[in-house]
Amino acid sequence: MLALTSDIQTPFHRLRAGWKLAALSLSTVGLFALQSPLWLAGAAAVTVGFYLTGGVRFAQLGLRMLRPLWLVLALILLWHVVTGDWARGTAICLRLGTAVALANLVTLTTKLSDMIDVLIWLLSPLRAIGLRTAPLALAIALVVRFVPVLGDRARSLTQAWKARSTRPPAWRIVLPLTLSALDDADHVAEALRARGGVAGDFRP
Repeated sequence: MLALTSDIQTPFHRLRAGWKLAALSLSTVGLFALQSPLWLAGAAAVTVGFYLTGGVRFAQLGLRMLRPLWLVLALILLWHVVTGDWARGTAICLRLGTAVALANLVTLTTKLSDMIDVLIWLLSPLRAIGLRTAPLALAIALVVRFVPVLGDRARSLTQAWKARSTRPPAWRIVLPLTLSALDDADHVAEALRARGGVAGDFRP
């Protein structure tokens, strides 16, 4: 739960977390500056190349992590095709898909503890006003880790519902998903306390 770092080693695993997060920020800004679908397709191809440096299995893992995004991208593209602006729709889809893929790449190749260290360093100026930065950095890092995990949990609950009923799950999985998230939060809290809490040397 606390780590989504891939066991499949890539050259990106050896890079420092700070450099990867800085590159991710600059790349995202660059993607939004690009308007041409051709240039955005090139950026997407480069991103695919990044994943392939870890081999086919690693690339397949990255593709699976994009699965929740496919429906959104399809709807965006369909809308723009219907409105006669397919080029803009293609650009939006390429931009969004590439940005998320790059973010996933950083997540898959960076330890949670390294992310926390970077966040604590970035938030260090706030100590001047008496704010404890460690709990805030840990909270941000946990949100980054929990989002894809909860997405996978929602998909599992949806599939389980469809296997038992012909009715669409819709709101019916909200309660079990919420209870599951609360249960996971309890386990994470216990793990943190076992390691000395936020004030301790937390290293998942």
